[in-house]
Amino acid sequence: MRLVFLFIVFFSFAFAKAQTYELGIFAGTSNVVGDVGSTQYIQFNDVAIGGVFKWNRSPRHSFRATIISANMVGDDNDSDDISRDLRGLNYDYTMLEASVGIEYTFWDWELYSGRPQFTPYLYTGLTAFHYELFALNNTNELEEYGETTDIAVPIIFGVKMSLTPKLILAAEIGARYTFTDNLDGSSPVRSKDFDNLKFGNLNNNDWYVFSGVTLTYTFGRKPCYCNF
Repeated sequence: MRLVFLFIVFFSFAFAKAQTYELGIFAGTSNVVGDVGSTQYIQFNDVAIGGVFKWNRSPRHSFRATIISANMVGDDNDSDDISRDLRGLNYDYTMLEASVGIEYTFWDWELYSGRPQFTPYLYTGLTAFHYELFALNNTNELEEYGETTDIAVPIIFGVKMSLTPKLILAAEIGARYTFTDNLDGSSPVRSKDFDNLKFGNLNNNDWYVFSGVTLTYTFGRKPCYCNF
C-alpha cells in the first residue's frame, strides 16, 4: 500500500504543470449487505479510511483512483430479523480496496472560473478488494480459514463543493456489487467439504457499502480540454 501511495504522489507532481489534479483523503464508514448481521443497507458503525486521486479531464468528467482500508463487522445481534438474532453469528476483519474509474458530474465543474462550485456526481469503474475468508466451525461459529482477492463494480453517488480555490469537500455513498457470496462466511469456497456449511440466500451475491467524505487539494495550471 505504501508503494502505491508513493507512486500516486510521484505521478501527481510529475504532471502537475500539465493539467488539474486533486489529491486527498477519504474518511467514513463501512458495512456488508449479506446473510449475517444487520439487514440495513447503510450503516454507520465501522471505520473506512483511505486516499483519493483525481484527474479533472473535462468540466464534466474526471478519472479517479482510490485506495481504502475498512473494518468490516457483522453481528446477528444487530439485526431486526428474529432468526438472525437467535442464530448469533458474527465476523470481524479488515478489507483493502483499490478502485479506478470515471467520475461524471451533473453540472460543469470549473475550478478556474473564479466562482464557488457545487455539483452532484456519479462514479463507476472497477474495484479490486482483499479480504479474509470465513466458514462455520464445529461449534457453529464463523472462523477464519484464509484470505483472497475479488473484484466488484462500484456505484457511487455524491455531491461536492469548493471550500476555497484549492480545497474540495465531497460527501458520498457508494455500493459495491461483488462477484462473491462469502463476504460474511455464508458461502465458503476452496473445498467440497464447505458445501454443507453454506447458509442464507445462495442465489444473491454480497454487496458492501462505503459512506463518507473526501477532502482534496487541487493543483496544476488551467487545463486544456480540447484534445479529449
